[in-house]
Formats: sequence, structure tokens, C-alpha cells
Amino acid sequence: MITKFDSLFAGHIDMENAGYGGTAVNDRRFPNEDLATVFDKAEGMAKLMDRLGYNAFWMAEHHFQHEGYECIPNVLMHLAHLTRNIKIGCGFNITPMWHPLRLVEDYATADILTGGRVIFGVGRGYHTREVETFGSPLLDQPANRELFEEQVDIIFKAFNNESFSHRGKHYTLPPEVPYRGYDLKELTVVPRPLRLPVECWQPIQGGTARAMDFMAKHGIRGLIGGGSAEGGAMHRVVLAWQEAHARIGQQLEMGERLCFGFHFYLAKNREQGIREAGKYYEENMKMFGELRLVRALSDEQIEIMRDPKRAPYAKLPRIEDAIANGGVLCGSPEQVIEHLKALERRYPGLERVSVSLSVGVPKSVCLEQLEWFGKEVLPEFQKAKVAEPAFAN
Repeated sequence: MITKFDSLFAGHIDMENAGYGGTAVNDRRFPNEDLATVFDKAEGMAKLMDRLGYNAFWMAEHHFQHEGYECIPNVLMHLAHLTRNIKIGCGFNITPMWHPLRLVEDYATADILTGGRVIFGVGRGYHTREVETFGSPLLDQPANRELFEEQVDIIFKAFNNESFSHRGKHYTLPPEVPYRGYDLKELTVVPRPLRLPVECWQPIQGGTARAMDFMAKHGIRGLIGGGSAEGGAMHRVVLAWQEAHARIGQQLEMGERLCFGFHFYLAKNREQGIREAGKYYEENMKMFGELRLVRALSDEQIEIMRDPKRAPYAKLPRIEDAIANGGVLCGSPEQVIEHLKALERRYPGLERVSVSLSVGVPKSVCLEQLEWFGKEVLPEFQKAKVAEPAFAN
């Protein structure tokens, strides 16, 4: 049963000339005062979502994005102090750009200071400009995964043990050095999180058996989506997720320990939603397609999307296709509720859904959309939650 609704904001500014016929991605450059508007935008969204009963507001870690798409370098802890109930999600800390123990310390501090209102998250990264600039591999995907897995192993050792040591390819912790008259053998992270085990999330992209086995080993939960097709591709991931947990003796319901992510846009009807949201969907494709996160795109389509004169008339993904495939929720609140109820029936273990706006959507529209969804869609699922019988432990 779906009981938790989230939204992810990666830090996009209000953007004009969006869509296939708009400004090319690599031609976008904004002054610092425009890029800094994402903090006020994030604050407004977090406060509104807190008031309306959303469960979590996820924010992404990104760097050097003068194009205006993902402009928040770290999760803003102060948002927890400006809200009362909503959790702030790390969506996601790119571990190859961190020392794993600094990441552990930062999360533990946030866990304590916010009373447990920060959700941990890890990812491998997808921008070469970011990861390679910070001195870690991304072009070399096997090296990136190898580093990531060792870092996450260290993170969970540090979370779950009062003291620990680690010897691996990339890290020797502690270093073999003398300290105050003795040889250093173990480390204790100070502080450690007060709430254990740490709830951790990771995006699922390729859905390889190796990746899912690693997540299952550490109890990491998976986010599928952000516009991924709900059809066969997503269903295959859900089945592979079950299989990975079965290999370690855990039997999961369909959708359990997962979050399905969607882009959404509410309107009086689907046709109006398509007219209003189409250009932002296209801007999203321009930005993410180039980064090879839309696997169905060919090299020729990616090249065409760079050209505002050719792109509007070419055979490229359209919002109508994404709606038909279930990757975008668009239409009236009743249509969106119907879609989510069908999803709930197909995946009875699913508890969490994330609904987000495409890049470039103005702040005023983001707030309007999140308020409309919060007032007319959320209550349909909250009523079901309230209706559940209460049992004593």
C-alpha cells in the first residue's frame, strides 16, 4: 500500500526557452545571482510539502552546473529547522567525490541535529565534469564501481561498529601510524548516528545482478524512476530486485523496499497537461539524454537534440509517449489517482512514490503543482492509511 509521497528537487532554476526548439544545453550559461535562486526555491518547496503531509523532500548533490539544471552542491540541512515533520533526503551523495569517513561524520551529525529527519543516500555519479574533477574515475566504469563499493563497505562498517578497521585497494583505515605512544589499529567515528540501522537509498539505473546483490547485502533500498517507463523495463527491475534478495534468504513482496519515481504535471485534463508540460519534458530529455541516462536514445537522436532547428521536427521522445508508457503522470488528479491505484494493486509491497517536476519548471508552477497534488491526490492514499486497524505491539 502506498503511504509515503516524496518529491525530488535537484536544483534547477526557472528556465525560459525550454524544449527541443529552445536554447541548446551547452549554450546555457547563467550569472551567479540566477543560479543562487535555487536555495529560495528549495526552501519554498520544502515548507509547502511539510504543511501538506509529504513524507520526504529529496535534494541532489551536483557541482559546476552553470547551465542551471542541478545547482545544489550539498543537501541543505537548514531546511530541517525550517520545517516540522518532513524528512530531507540525500538524493544522492556521490561517494566517489567524498572521503567515506567525512560522509559518515556529516550524516551522523545531521541525524543528531535534526532528530532523525535526514535520509541517507549514495550514488556513483553520472557527470564526468563532476566526478573526474574531484579526482575519481567515471569514464572507467569498472574502476568507478570498484571504488564505490569499497567506500560503501567502509561507510556501513563505520555506521554499525563502535570501532573498526579496513584494508582494501583504495583505503587503509586507520593508517599504520603511531599515535600517543601506541600503534593505531582501529578507528571510532565521532559522532555515530543515533538511529541504527541507517536507512539508505540508492538509484537503480542499469539494474545489474552485481549492483542489486550489493544493495541487498547492505540493506540499501532502491529508487527506480525519475521518468523511467513503468512498463516492461521497470517490471523487470522489480523482479530482479526480488531475486537478489531471495539469494540472501529474504522474500520480498512485489515493490517492497523500493520507491517508484515519476515526473508529474496536473491539469484540468491530459491534453492541457501535455501542452503545458511538454517543453519541460523535452528540456529534461536534452539534459539527461546527452549523459546516456536515457538508454533508448540513439547517437543520432542525441546529436539532433543539440540543434534547436532540427530537434522540433525530428523523431525524438515526446511527453505523449512517456505518459503512455507510465513514466510521466499527467492529467487530472482523478487520472493520476487511478494510475497510482493500479500501480498499488500490481505492486502490493510498494510503500513510497516520488513525484517531481521536470527541469526548468518555474518556482511558482512548482509550488502550484505540489500544492494541487498534496490537496487532491495525497488524501486519497492518506485515507486508506488512516482506515487501517491499529494493533498493539
